Amino acid sequence: MRASNAIVVGGGIGGLAAATALAQRGLSVTLLEQAPEIREVGAGLQISPNGMAVLRALGLGSALERAGAVRGRAVVLRDHGRGTPVARLDLARLRPREPYLFLHRADLIALLLKAARQAGVSLELGAEVTAYAPGETPQVTLADGARRRAHVVIGADGIHSGARALLNGDDAARFTGQVAWRALVPNVTRHPDEAHVHMGPGRHLVSYPLRGGSLVNLVAVEERADWAAEGWHHADDPENLRRAFAGFGGEAGALLEAVRETRLWGLHRHPVAPLWQKDNLVLLGDAAHPTLPFLAQGANMALEDAWVLAVCLGGEAAPGAAAYQRRREARVRRVIAAAEGNAWRYHLRPGPVRSLAHLGLRGLSRLAPGRLVGAYDWLYGHDVTAAD
Repeated sequence: MRASNAIVVGGGIGGLAAATALAQRGLSVTLLEQAPEIREVGAGLQISPNGMAVLRALGLGSALERAGAVRGRAVVLRDHGRGTPVARLDLARLRPREPYLFLHRADLIALLLKAARQAGVSLELGAEVTAYAPGETPQVTLADGARRRAHVVIGADGIHSGARALLNGDDAARFTGQVAWRALVPNVTRHPDEAHVHMGPGRHLVSYPLRGGSLVNLVAVEERADWAAEGWHHADDPENLRRAFAGFGGEAGALLEAVRETRLWGLHRHPVAPLWQKDNLVLLGDAAHPTLPFLAQGANMALEDAWVLAVCLGGEAAPGAAAYQRRREARVRRVIAAAEGNAWRYHLRPGPVRSLAHLGLRGLSRLAPGRLVGAYDWLYGHDVTAAD
């Protein structure tokens, strides 16, 4: 039977996108968010053309650039010492209709929230889900004892999803031996409209502009033996970040000096959930397939999930939730593997391997730039909305 109503648990990017996409297809949707308000602070993200295709299909294309999103021109790989360019990926060579955007996560959340409301999504804030009960008519129990039922319940509640644990049991996550800091700083370097990856031994720093170029988002990753907890809310001393990246000069050094507040989190590798749906309980985004942040695809994969799930659940000929996992799993696994491979490439130690790798990248960038960007056609050229 075609679903006519749905509950979405989680008011992040994936949850809001899924709620909007389902409502636009005629479902009655309730979104439950445990926080007293839906907001996101202090972080940037990259929306590549594959994610942008979903946002455009949801009706948010022009609104994104009006909200201060920066249209990215290139991804530039740089040596950490002086910031010398190693390779340049020209983003203009990607799909011309869909830009590559840098934007503040809070700005995207605000736009998705507005779109959800306009689509008729019912929002319940301060609604913490404490239990899931799959079945013919699945239900969730809230912290206050109240219950909600719908034809389908979607767990978009992140890495530590209660829905994921119910469908798949304990999560065998393991610490990767890497930690990451994030920070927002003023654009003290006149950072161009590019993402810069400053590559050093055992560590790398990513920087890109936000909000019309007034701010720069920093994500700094270091390999270390000491375990660190997951979660973006752990404050750290900026001096710890600067000490870890003391050898980074040029633009990277100037940006690090500008850091006044930073957050630290441990990177943990979670397996892709074997089961994404059962008895009308469905997982979406990080709840199904957490990915490491080395390909900037976490938000984009959640957006793709949201669209495909809406296609599978909405409409008279909807194939159902089982088709959703079949259509998504192979792609998601490929993205996760590619992200893990980037961490190795960015962190090469001084020596013959690093020298040869950088020499090869420089050669490709100068002699065959199209080939360098073309290696990612499978990722950025994929449009889950095309069939619609």
